[in-house]
Amino acid sequence: MKLAGTKVLVAGAGVTGRSASQALTELGADVTVTDGNAQRLAELDGLGAALEPGLDAPPEGTELVVTSPGWRPTAPLLVAAAEAGIEVIGDVELAWRLGQQRERPPVWLVVTGTNGKTTTVGMLESMLRAAGADAVACGNVGFAVLDAVRAGHDVLAVELSSFQLHWSSTLAPRASVVLNVAEDHLDWHGGLDAYAAAKGTVHARSATVVHNVGEAWSQRLADEYAPEGARRIGFRIDTPRPGELGIVEDLLVDRAYVGDPVQGAEELATLADVRPIGPHNVANALAAAALARAHGVPSAAVAQGLRAFTPGAHRAVVAGEVDGVRYVNDSKATNPHAATGSLLAQDGVVWIAGGQLKGASVDELVDVVVARLRGAVLLGVDADVIGAALARHAPDVPVTRVDPGDHEPMTSAVNAAHALAKAGDTVVLAPAAASLDMFRDYAARGEAFTAAVDALRRERLGDGG
Repeated sequence: MKLAGTKVLVAGAGVTGRSASQALTELGADVTVTDGNAQRLAELDGLGAALEPGLDAPPEGTELVVTSPGWRPTAPLLVAAAEAGIEVIGDVELAWRLGQQRERPPVWLVVTGTNGKTTTVGMLESMLRAAGADAVACGNVGFAVLDAVRAGHDVLAVELSSFQLHWSSTLAPRASVVLNVAEDHLDWHGGLDAYAAAKGTVHARSATVVHNVGEAWSQRLADEYAPEGARRIGFRIDTPRPGELGIVEDLLVDRAYVGDPVQGAEELATLADVRPIGPHNVANALAAAALARAHGVPSAAVAQGLRAFTPGAHRAVVAGEVDGVRYVNDSKATNPHAATGSLLAQDGVVWIAGGQLKGASVDELVDVVVARLRGAVLLGVDADVIGAALARHAPDVPVTRVDPGDHEPMTSAVNAAHALAKAGDTVVLAPAAASLDMFRDYAARGEAFTAAVDALRRERLGDGG
C-alpha cells in the first residue's frame, strides 16, 4: 500500500481520525482532515495535516478517503467520493493493510456482536498474555487498532463494531466470532438484516469461524459468511458435541482443539473462574477461549487468563450491599438484549431501567425475566414504553416512576428501589437503553448509581441500620 505522496482525506477528527491522521502523515501522505465540529478539528492542529471544516466533497486530487466509523455511507462527502471513484475505507481496513506490510504481520483475533464484545476481548487478551503472547486488546475498546499495529504488537484481540466492519473490505482474521445480534443501530444501517450482515462480514475471509450454537443469528451468520475451507468451531453453555466448546458440570471443556474430538475432551477452566457471573458471561468466556485456542493457547493459560481478567467498569459490578440487598451496576447494558443477560444472572431482582430505547422493543425482555422481577423503577425519556411492556407482561410487578423533573433522578431511583427490595434481593441497574437523555454517557450514569448506593449505605448506617 503506497502512501508516501498520496493525497488522503480523513473524514472525522475523533479518536480514529486522530489515529489515522498521525499514521498517514508519518508515512508521508498528503493528509487533509475534515469534521463538522470545528473545536474537535482544531484539536488536531500540529499533526501535519491540513484542517478543513465541514467538507461536502473531497478536495481535488484526493486518491483515498479514510472515514471514521460513525459516518454513514449516505453522508454527502462519502457519496461524493464514491461517485468520483475514490476508494473509501475505515481506520480498521487501513490498519489491516499496513500490518500486512510487516515482515511478520500481526495475528488478528476478532470479536463482534451486539453485546459482550468488550468483556470477551478483555478475557481473550488476558488468556493470550497468560500464554506469553505479546497481545493487546484494541479496536472499539478505546485503543485504536491502527495504533496497536503501529506499536508492533504480535497478536491483536480486536473488538469491531458494525460501523467498523462496514468500512473493512479485505480484513482476513486468524479467527472471528459474532457473539449475538439484537436490535441496535438500526437507524444507521436501515434495518436488522443490514445490521446483521455488517456483523457477518467479519467471517468472510476468516481462517477459523466461531459461533454460538444457542444464538440463532450467530449460527446463521457463520453459515452464510464462512468461506470455503474455513474451520468451524461452535460453543454452547451446555454439554459440547465434537468440534465444540461447552460446559460439563462446573467445567469449561474443549472438544474442538483436541486430538480426538469424538472421544477426547480437555478441561479449560471452572465456572468459578468466570467473572462477572451469569450465563451470558460464561458464553463470552467460551468465545474467548475458542479464539485463544485457534492461536494455540494451552488450556492452563485459558484458566489463568480468566482468573486474572478484571471486568470493565459499569459491567455487572457490585456497587454495595445495604440491609441485605445487593446493588449491581450494569449501566453498560444499553439495549434490551444486554439487559436480559444481566437480569437473568440474578434471582430476585428490583430492576432500574430507562433512557433512550432508540426504537427497540422491550416486550421480549420483560416476558423472559418476569419470574425474577420483584419490582421496577423507571426513569428517562422512554420510561412509559417500558412501563407499558411491564403492564402487558408483568401486571403484578410493582412499578415506580421517577419524576422527570427530579434534581437527582438516580438518587430517587435507588431510594425507590430500596423501598421495593427485601433482604436477599438484588437491585440491578440494567437500563436497556442509552443514557444521553439524562447523563453524559453510560459511565456517568453508572457513577451516579454507585454514588447513590454509597449515600444510601451511609444514611442507613447513620440510622443504626
